Amino acid sequence: MLPPAGAPSQPAPVRARFPLECAPGLFGRAGSGVQVSFKELLDSWREQAAAPRTARTYAVRLPVDDAARLAALAEMFPGRAPEQLITELLGAALREIAAAMPYVAGKRVIATDEQGDPVYEDAGPTPRFMELSRKHRRELEARTGPATRAKPAGKAAKPGRRRT
Repeated sequence: MLPPAGAPSQPAPVRARFPLECAPGLFGRAGSGVQVSFKELLDSWREQAAAPRTARTYAVRLPVDDAARLAALAEMFPGRAPEQLITELLGAALREIAAAMPYVAGKRVIATDEQGDPVYEDAGPTPRFMELSRKHRRELEARTGPATRAKPAGKAAKPGRRRT
């Protein structure tokens, strides 16, 4: 069967729904759950180097199903260590969480749109999240210096230098 005229030739990005441990009941409700598009993330694993890293490490114990999925990704993308995959998946999830935070119209008008209608400040969780994110980034950089880019997977460290 042929697609309708004018239909896009590429399929739409796959959206994954998954439960969040911090909100265990969220996924079970109809129409809820966080939707995440990982197509760009998968493409970046094939093409790009890792983002800047902090000196601080975080240890987590994964649920068995998540550990199995992580192992599957590590096998599918042998140039990426499981730790790199976790870091990039967490980054994608945090960006999606920030994007999913609701806009709540405040009382103060901050601009007007093209039609002359008022645009109200965001009184929802996004401004606080962004403010706290900037605050913690400044604190991390003050302790460790500006973040540096991690070496791309598979590149050897220069002789005589310790790889971090």
